[in-house]
Amino acid sequence: MSAENEKVKMPWADHLGDVPLHLDYFEGSMYDAVRKIADERPNGIAYDFMGRSTKYEDFLRETEKIARSLKALGVKKGEKITVAMPNCPQAVCLFYAINLAGAIANMIHPLSAEKEIEFFLNDSESVAAVTLDQFYEKFARASKNTKIKHLIIAKIQDALSLPVKIGYILTQGRKIKMPKDAPVIYWKDFLKMSKNVDAVISETKALGYADAAMISERPAVTLYSGGTTGTTKGILLTNKNFNALSQQIVAANPMFEKGDKMLAAMPLFHGFGLGVCIHSMLAQGGRCILIPRFTAKSYAKQITKYKCNFIAGVPTLYEALLRLPDMDGADLSSLKGVFSGGDSLSVELKKKLDKFLLEHNCSVQVREGYGTTETVTACCLTPPHMFKEGSIGLPFPDTFIKIVRPGTDEELPYGEEGEILLSGPTMMKEYINQPEETAKTMRRHPDGLTWIYTGDLGTMDDEGFVYFKGRAKRMIVSSGYNIYPGQLENILDAHEKIQMSCVIGVPDAYKMQKVKAFVTLVPGVPANEETKQELLGYCRKYIAKYAMPYDIEFRDTLPKTLVGKVAYRKLEEEELAKLKNDGQ
Repeated sequence: MSAENEKVKMPWADHLGDVPLHLDYFEGSMYDAVRKIADERPNGIAYDFMGRSTKYEDFLRETEKIARSLKALGVKKGEKITVAMPNCPQAVCLFYAINLAGAIANMIHPLSAEKEIEFFLNDSESVAAVTLDQFYEKFARASKNTKIKHLIIAKIQDALSLPVKIGYILTQGRKIKMPKDAPVIYWKDFLKMSKNVDAVISETKALGYADAAMISERPAVTLYSGGTTGTTKGILLTNKNFNALSQQIVAANPMFEKGDKMLAAMPLFHGFGLGVCIHSMLAQGGRCILIPRFTAKSYAKQITKYKCNFIAGVPTLYEALLRLPDMDGADLSSLKGVFSGGDSLSVELKKKLDKFLLEHNCSVQVREGYGTTETVTACCLTPPHMFKEGSIGLPFPDTFIKIVRPGTDEELPYGEEGEILLSGPTMMKEYINQPEETAKTMRRHPDGLTWIYTGDLGTMDDEGFVYFKGRAKRMIVSSGYNIYPGQLENILDAHEKIQMSCVIGVPDAYKMQKVKAFVTLVPGVPANEETKQELLGYCRKYIAKYAMPYDIEFRDTLPKTLVGKVAYRKLEEEELAKLKNDGQ
């Protein structure tokens, strides 16, 4: 450890087992890291998609072709390209092609609402966007008031083998209709543009590897999150952030071997999916099983079909697996690692999962992790050799965690609850266009380190194990997605018929929480089904599918606190009481 941070306590240092405390990090771009693996094992399988396997050498060849097409479009270094796609080969190759071209990949949810897409395009100042044909109409409307010069449309069937392609076109594919005169560039035509451009050389190779450290620190990816304060922010991440994560993930899993298979079902627009399930595998010689449309049933089927070695998911997914008849008699002996993140894994659900794994010939237990998008994703994981009930584990190599009195730099004694702070090589560069929010979240301390203030509450014991206790910020977690009530209330309150709104999370057996809105209407507006449907239609335009209220309840007044704020906890208590009375 360097002299500048000798004051940082590391009680976990003697409890990591085979996991090293420090690593030497690869210098260069994300593309360079994957290129290195492809040179070592060109015939190794990089990914599988709906029955079709792709070797590393073919994956890189396609990536380089796409990079040439981007250059043919006129994309320049540092420009942003929005990617709104599921986990499919085009999206993976495009992600690395953007990196090779020196541009920045702006990763967003393809199910985002129209106005959200417009915000993402403008906030990132994207010059091009790539999405699937089924999302065209929404993107066409959203991009009208943006700097988008090119809208590129891909189709799932373009990445399928012939038998699967025919089946897809006859089922899902036939439902998707594109206007004949749509002002877009189709994926196949986009690829043909590569013929007009010479090979795109990795900048690391072009400048010489002495400059690789500079390229490591360059911005490479923007992921959107509610940040630590609940307002939507673009989190700018570097090549080093992702490359460091890939090395940390493998170091924290000494059982990993090149060629091991990871079920990549967590989405590409999420740090968990992009950082852990995709880049950490491809940059370290793993094999990704790409799942484009995520359901518990498809997830379960692929685990056994491909004899996956590693799986990662949110607690709601694992809870659903327990109830699937398809898993009866399934052999899970191939699993080396089962990771849970994105939300708290209850002690009882972990016990059920561990029992389920044991009954299906699996020799490992679920290992819980923790992280934030400000650090790409996971930065803390239960070690393979040591488990403590209720703990989210120990920090990754070169990652520091401490517990402070909320909002301060005053470190608290072991066992005392406070705010969780993070520091390490995966820490973001900034929130784009938000210097004040960046300064609030990233703060330099007397110990010489810059720390991320997570807004999450927790404790640490004297062996360095961290325990998540709750959120200091108001947030709903539904199927692993963070939903910020304040954002939804701003959208609702902007409607001309709404006087005031309050959004809460209601307990749900599958999603953990689902979204419900309470509304007082402008005088004279009828509180009837017609008004409710009008408001739900309005919400669908501005709110992503996963954050949509399942119900809007009209109230004459909303309960207030002593200082006049809406008492959302009172509404939560009322809903909980209703569920208990209904026997749920």
